[in-house]
Amino acid sequence: MKKAKIFADKNMQIGKVESKMFGSFIEHLGRAVYEGIYEPGHPAADENGFRKDVISLINELGVPIVRYPGGNFVSGYNWLDGIGKKENRPTRLDYAWRTIETNQFGTDEFMKWCEEANVEPMMAVNMGTGAPQDAGYLVEYCNHPSGTYYSELRKANGSEKPYKVKYWCLGNEMDGPWQICHLEAIDYSKKALETAKIIRWVDNRVKLIACGSSSAELPSYPDWDRIILENLYDYVDYLSIHQYYWNEGCDEDFYASYKRMDEFIKTAIATCDFVKAKKRSNKTIYLSFDEWNVWYLKDVKLEDWTQAPHILEDKYTLQDAIVFGGLMNTLLNNCHRIKIACLAQLVNVIAPIFTQKGGAAIRQTTFYPFKYVSQYGRGQALMTISECDEFDSKFGKVKELSQSVIFDEDANSLAVFVCNYSQDAIEAEIELRSFGDLEIIEHVVLDGADLKAINDFENPSRVTPKNVDLGAIKDSKAFINLSPLSWNMIRVKIK
Repeated sequence: MKKAKIFADKNMQIGKVESKMFGSFIEHLGRAVYEGIYEPGHPAADENGFRKDVISLINELGVPIVRYPGGNFVSGYNWLDGIGKKENRPTRLDYAWRTIETNQFGTDEFMKWCEEANVEPMMAVNMGTGAPQDAGYLVEYCNHPSGTYYSELRKANGSEKPYKVKYWCLGNEMDGPWQICHLEAIDYSKKALETAKIIRWVDNRVKLIACGSSSAELPSYPDWDRIILENLYDYVDYLSIHQYYWNEGCDEDFYASYKRMDEFIKTAIATCDFVKAKKRSNKTIYLSFDEWNVWYLKDVKLEDWTQAPHILEDKYTLQDAIVFGGLMNTLLNNCHRIKIACLAQLVNVIAPIFTQKGGAAIRQTTFYPFKYVSQYGRGQALMTISECDEFDSKFGKVKELSQSVIFDEDANSLAVFVCNYSQDAIEAEIELRSFGDLEIIEHVVLDGADLKAINDFENPSRVTPKNVDLGAIKDSKAFINLSPLSWNMIRVKIK
């Protein structure tokens, strides 16, 4: 059996893991809204049409914040289409995904859903076809208490109290040529600046998120981030970054995703800090990694002008879940600068939750790493040092182990999350001597002989975590057996 070592010390803290690290995303895309979170007439739907079985699974994931309504969709969306009496709402062509949008679910429905699902709303404004004043009107509708046209319109539509939305995204992926009314960096900067000024005049308590790079493969990366920050630095609180990962045919390159994500994050941090130094500013810009996931982008096939089509419904494998776990480790290990992260998306569309129209809702394989990290990964992230073998990838040498260690001071416990990307079992020596006397209380593993195994409606529990042997503790060192190609959570009680 291979050997490896992991070292962590309670005095070597990266930072606090914010609860918003475990956010998610709902876009008007495919069946994310319709037949996802909203399906009037479903046996599990409430009087608002919200699927309570889906809400139950979202609560199981511990999602605290959800970004809405896009995504690419928002760059062509007129929010006024989605308010008022449903019978009066227009049916539109959605240019982003070439679908029919009925607008039966809009801003007010989303706010009601957030309240029922116990999540905080994170709204995006249209920086494509929309004008800066349109964004101001939307913020007024959502946040102004009363006495103005749009605040009174909200009240007339049934919401007496303002929604008090705190987090606002200044558009979506405006660096991408695929975006409706895509802008060059300097043009986006000018439009976003004027939009930010109007939004802050309407409500100066909000937090604003600028569109950063949406892909490391774009020729504008990372110069886009530098240019927009040089113009927006004093007006925004976060820089948004997006990145997806998929298996392009080489398993080793896929397993290297956690390293690729880490490099992407560190480039964004370096760019933010370069602009900070250039502007002689005392302000730090934080990151909102508000789209990330495993997504098989090359398999995207759009259907022309249909309602709620079955598109982008990736069926996640065990292998996907193990890679997904490594991505979560990377997020935790950069929590000093990533204060918001949104898994894209939440239901049906590249999502951990999958539904049948009129039927069941199931957990995909990626549901489980997210659930356990969300539940036990809150606290102080610790720096780790590892000694293990490496494998070759097109991104260079990559360690076979991806790990993160979280110290929960309130619970007086540690959570160690480890992905083994080796074909062999590894005995890991996890040294935690600064914590004194320890006891292993749980070792959960996600593994299996068939890396392509999925959960489906015929067998929704084909891939599920299991509790295994706890290993041993000696001299504040935990000795844990990691099965080949596995995701692991080891919980340790500090006596």
